[in-house]
Amino acid sequence: MLSDPKTKGIQMSQVHTLQMGRLVAAGSKNNLASAIESLAGLEALHIVDYDDSDEGFSLGTPGIKSEEVGRDLVRARAAKSVVNATSPSRPLKAEEIRSKLEGGLQREIEEALELSSKITDLEAAIGSLREQEDSLAELEPLGVDLDLLSGYDSIVAFVGRVDNVSAAREASSSGLIIESGKQDGMVAVFLRNDDSKQAEILLESAGFQQTPIPLGSGSIPDLLSKIRAEKDRTVDEKTRLESNLDSWSQSHGEYLVCGLEVLERDHEILTAPVRVAVTGHAFVIDGWLEMRRADEVERALKDSCLHVEIAPFEMEAGGGGHGHSDQHHAQQMPPISYQERSSSRPMELLTDAVGRPAYGKIDPTVFMLISYPLFFGMMLGDMAYGLATIALGSFLIMRSGTNEMVMLGGKFLTYIGLGTLVFGYIYGEFAGFEFLPHIETKYATEAACSYHWHDGHCFKDAYMLEKGDLPSWVSWMTALYPNGGRIHYVTPELFGASLTYPFHRVTPVDDGGNLEHLILLTIYLGVIHIFIGLAIGFRDILLYGNGHGGFGLVCAFFEKGTWMLLLLGGFLFAYGYIGPGGTEMRNYGGAIAGSSVLMLMWTLYRYHGVPFPINVGLAPIEAVGMMPSVISYVRLFAVGAVGVKIAETANVNLFTKIDFADPLIAVLLVIGWVLGQIFALVLGLFSPNIHAARLH
Repeated sequence: MLSDPKTKGIQMSQVHTLQMGRLVAAGSKNNLASAIESLAGLEALHIVDYDDSDEGFSLGTPGIKSEEVGRDLVRARAAKSVVNATSPSRPLKAEEIRSKLEGGLQREIEEALELSSKITDLEAAIGSLREQEDSLAELEPLGVDLDLLSGYDSIVAFVGRVDNVSAAREASSSGLIIESGKQDGMVAVFLRNDDSKQAEILLESAGFQQTPIPLGSGSIPDLLSKIRAEKDRTVDEKTRLESNLDSWSQSHGEYLVCGLEVLERDHEILTAPVRVAVTGHAFVIDGWLEMRRADEVERALKDSCLHVEIAPFEMEAGGGGHGHSDQHHAQQMPPISYQERSSSRPMELLTDAVGRPAYGKIDPTVFMLISYPLFFGMMLGDMAYGLATIALGSFLIMRSGTNEMVMLGGKFLTYIGLGTLVFGYIYGEFAGFEFLPHIETKYATEAACSYHWHDGHCFKDAYMLEKGDLPSWVSWMTALYPNGGRIHYVTPELFGASLTYPFHRVTPVDDGGNLEHLILLTIYLGVIHIFIGLAIGFRDILLYGNGHGGFGLVCAFFEKGTWMLLLLGGFLFAYGYIGPGGTEMRNYGGAIAGSSVLMLMWTLYRYHGVPFPINVGLAPIEAVGMMPSVISYVRLFAVGAVGVKIAETANVNLFTKIDFADPLIAVLLVIGWVLGQIFALVLGLFSPNIHAARLH
């Protein structure tokens, strides 16, 4: 049984991956199949393939039924490739599927493969008939029986199309020419063998292109009728068989998908012995498992194994979680397994897309549950598109059935849709319309305000140029805000930016908006986001090393702390130099940044082996590279602003040009507006996702 020291640390937080352990189990060779079956039932072990490198051990042999199951698996895969089979809407029991496989499902699979083979043969026959039809249709206007166009001994026949019929007549002056009744350049020229070479040269100058003559004899119109009738019959037969195959998919498709899954599992179990070390009388299974399931696995193996040892994995200091080191031997790393999650699980799709974290390091999945919808919502930020994204996500969830990937994708869309809806409410945007009143800053007193004066500000209701008021199906949304949207809640400025409600992101500050504030906020968000990432890296190196043999506080300080100081110093210097921070802040920031560059030189030399003459020039270049990384977060503003203007263009083109006196133009404009909104939505789903993923 496992002792307490082995199980310590199994309960880890959501910001870590699961603790893994190494299992070594040995037993009598006769019990190998039973042990593998027990492990397969648990689905808890990641087998480490034996490399056949130890003397006295060899690879095991597949199970007796592996060939039979392999053949069934090949047929099932072939059937799956030719039918439109979908996963069942509810999970099916393995016993039910095995009963189907042992019953009539295998015969049904053979039937599907036979139908597919017949359809393929018919498609080839239809292609051949169409080629014959095209050739005969081209020859038909000549009015000559098919067998008269070829097959002569002393006469050469040139049958084809020419660009210049007059030149063809000249070439056939010593023979016979038959021209198409359609005047389409189709000719048949008959010449004696002795005159053929000179005629061939003249025909080439006339643009002659040979037409192949199909095999056959008799009247071409009669042959065409027969071929067309045969083609129609073949097409009808193909359609009938395709209908049968579709019916087969509807009746047996779900069982085929499940049967394929069962066969793949059975085949994997039966061939698993080739991954295990065996001797004449014993076997040894080696693999990784989650430590939280160690007791469960040990209980399952107690009847089939004589020895079971499970040891928690411990990283070597300085390994960095990558399994390589400049100073130590390579440490074999375990697979990465996520914590059990509910709300944040859809974000694992993003983590998997960019690569799972190294073992022992921070898992960013939980953080992205907050930051990713935040970034996406800031960019798209429109209530209509948020609702559309939520609707799309809900649709995928409802249609996912047993497909977990589709389910997670639907939840992911729901999350980013909620972020878009919230920011759309804050921005006061719906389908590209800015529907909230704006502050007219040029009117500083109530007496000067010719619009609506409230709480010390002059508010002008939103409108479209050249048209006036917004459409009523948009303008009513001001009722969702206090005082009809004529509000202006603002926080004190911090580093030149402030948060306001509502937040007009595409209107300059001088016109009562918050455009410049949003630009500053995205830069500050970039500083915070990068700093958090560096802090996580600091922790990882402190505990597990940098992957090159270095670890501990000093290594973490130079590898990540230097960059954190550089980021802080660069921010203070920039704010003091450009903003209102003043000379003192600029000097402090410059001193911190300059010191960081010097420390970066040492980091490159000590931990990355870069010689001093090179790192003296390389360190400043690396340091300057921090600035575009921070500035790149401005895309959180820019991408959203572009999307707003695209949708706004569609709105203006519709509502400033629509004239219901001409119904056709009105319908066309409405269709154009819908297409414009769909384009803006599709662009809004792809572009912000790409940029948000890149920032993470």
